[in-house]
Amino acid sequence: MESSQQAPKDKPPLIDPQELPGWVIEEDTDFLVFDKPGWVVCHPSKDGPWSSLVGAVRVWRTMDKMHLVSRLDRETSGVILLAKHAVAASLAQTAMERRWVHKTYLAILEGEVTEPVMVDQPLGDDVTSEVAVRTTVRPDGSPSATFFEPLLYRKGFTLVKVKPHTGRKHQIRAHALWMGNPVVGDKLYGRDASLYLEFAREGWTARLARSLAHRRQALHAARLDFTAPNFVRTFCAPFAKDLREFAEMQMGVTAVEMTQLLQHAELT
Repeated sequence: MESSQQAPKDKPPLIDPQELPGWVIEEDTDFLVFDKPGWVVCHPSKDGPWSSLVGAVRVWRTMDKMHLVSRLDRETSGVILLAKHAVAASLAQTAMERRWVHKTYLAILEGEVTEPVMVDQPLGDDVTSEVAVRTTVRPDGSPSATFFEPLLYRKGFTLVKVKPHTGRKHQIRAHALWMGNPVVGDKLYGRDASLYLEFAREGWTARLARSLAHRRQALHAARLDFTAPNFVRTFCAPFAKDLREFAEMQMGVTAVEMTQLLQHAELT
């Protein structure tokens, strides 16, 4: 089996110290909120502090500890919440454990989804896959539910607002594939899983370029709502620039149209 920890040959570049401050959405005495680009790893790696968001922030702010409250896959952009101290981390993590947190994503899917869809399908490890980290729909899996709301469908693609009702591994991507509308650019949960293995071994290849409409998975964490009795906060990250450009170029969405769609979806 392919190791879940194998670093792709196509490693992301190191974080530029001058660029990092521009990713901050907001900050107070308890939290730092970032808009993570789609090429940044969250957790520290063996490639040094500037190879991950947590490592870079620790060096930037000369902090021994930085608590990662929410995380995203490397290729998913959007809201990341870091707690500056243990009390704030415990407050936020308790809210997550008790389901007082609501996450909203934006995604671009393959195919045209014309009506809202609630996918209520159990998820578990895909024991038939060569990739150890892969999740799939299976009868004995954990209960999982994801709501997909199309905002616009055009030219063979759909921009959707996504609300996961549970928090399973790779839930949105696995449920999108089950629907028959995988996330654009998804190497692991696309129509050809061998692309992920090829990417891990060889980096970005000509076959990946021919097979995928976008270089990374078109998934963006747009909004994070905490509704705990003693912690009510909302954090938002604007739709990623590369995904806006994809929608403009491949779907013909104008800048004005995109702004109106996001305002209507309460994601601005």
